[in-house]
Amino acid sequence: MREIRYEVADHVATLTIDRPEKRGAMTYAMLDEFAASVARAGEDPDVVVLLVTGVPGSFCAGIDLADLASRDPGSRGRENGDGGGRIPLLMGCPKPVVCAVDGMAVGMGAEFATQADVRLVSSRARFRWNFVHRGLVSDTGAGTWLLPRQIGMAAASKLLYTGEDLGAEEAAALGFALSVHEPEDLPAAAAAFAAKIATASPFALVRTKRLLLDGAGWDLREHVDATRKTMAECFASEDHAEGIASFLEKRPAHFTGR
Repeated sequence: MREIRYEVADHVATLTIDRPEKRGAMTYAMLDEFAASVARAGEDPDVVVLLVTGVPGSFCAGIDLADLASRDPGSRGRENGDGGGRIPLLMGCPKPVVCAVDGMAVGMGAEFATQADVRLVSSRARFRWNFVHRGLVSDTGAGTWLLPRQIGMAAASKLLYTGEDLGAEEAAALGFALSVHEPEDLPAAAAAFAAKIATASPFALVRTKRLLLDGAGWDLREHVDATRKTMAECFASEDHAEGIASFLEKRPAHFTGR
């Protein structure tokens, strides 16, 4: 599918939404391909990190409302869009997910950005959770579960209740965006950040993401217990042995994810 592009290089999978004439608005066919690509990245042992982006000036303006209106209301909720009662799509990817936003991230687009582990944005990025103006709630659950944890309850409530835009600089000030770049500099900055993550142990990265997300629902004792068990797994891994050997031998590590 031309509108959804997927490629892997140097352990980074890049998933690009390429529909600038509709500002990246998703049809259901595109959403199916997008979900399949996320699953592909999660299952590929050669992929360490997933980078989700759009073409210059565009990210994702949500679901294509013309496509949505053509469907029976009972069939509009989709497992790969609203989570199907499971973990939302990018949160469910076991690999770290970096999102690069250059343009509008509206509705589902804002949700995808929220689901990512890290967001880098251009100065023209805008986020809009406008679900209440469509008679809906945050459709994947990320806006109402993750967003308050990322930027605080008051700021998240304002955005969800009003549907107002969150601009790039304010997103950075709130900690929602890691950094703001000029549009022409964003692709290189996002690629460099993803490449930095890709040098780490895949074995450890997958477990770190799991602890980060699961820890939000645990008390401290549960989290410490899970961390202790995860550390035991890490100590027994080939990646840990390689990490120690590479340090002692003063050379780059060659991790395998095992």
